[in-house]
Amino acid sequence: MSKEDPIVVWHESSVSREQREKLNAHRGCVVWFTGLSGSGKSTVANAVDRLLFERGVRTYVLDGDNVRHGLNATPAMLTEQFDEAFGQRFGLGFGQQDREENIRRVGAVARLMADAGLVTLTAFVSPYRKDRDSVRATVNAATAAGNDFVEVFVDTPLEVCESRDPKGLYKKARAGEIKNFTGIDAPYEAPNEAEITLDGGTGTPEELAKQVVEHLVALGKITA
Repeated sequence: MSKEDPIVVWHESSVSREQREKLNAHRGCVVWFTGLSGSGKSTVANAVDRLLFERGVRTYVLDGDNVRHGLNATPAMLTEQFDEAFGQRFGLGFGQQDREENIRRVGAVARLMADAGLVTLTAFVSPYRKDRDSVRATVNAATAAGNDFVEVFVDTPLEVCESRDPKGLYKKARAGEIKNFTGIDAPYEAPNEAEITLDGGTGTPEELAKQVVEHLVALGKITA
């Protein structure tokens, strides 16, 4: 830190996390869905969201596309809203460093939401293992239990993801119209020790969502 940098300190809230969780009647945590584009991450995350909502659990879904509309907007989007210099400085593209910063920001927000007592569901390709592990360490450091980060690997074969291709992205990537596309010309590093691995190639979203909810019950994050 240089002499010109302001002093940044953490301000404790007048309402503790334990008090918020007691009011909610459940624990806060981060359920991190990862997998290839088209694997079913967002679909399953939203199915879990619905099941938890019906149980009275306070939740929120942070979706990769939605976050790109604001917090992690692209340079082009920010250039249109402000100017080119602003867009180039603060916008995030899809290269490796930009993807890393995308996940760092999302991880920081997810931790705050978990601290507020929410079951926070995130759906991001998050292709790099070290980035997910970094978020895991940050989230788990917030409590003594150290089990607030639940990694869910939606394990769907590439050929199945390509056959779905809901946004037509694989077709464009194969044609060379999109560069650095995960699974085609950019790597995806599967989790080594995900808490949950879902068979996204055969299971229905409802079946997969139930597996996630059952795991959260087993962890004691929500009641049976």
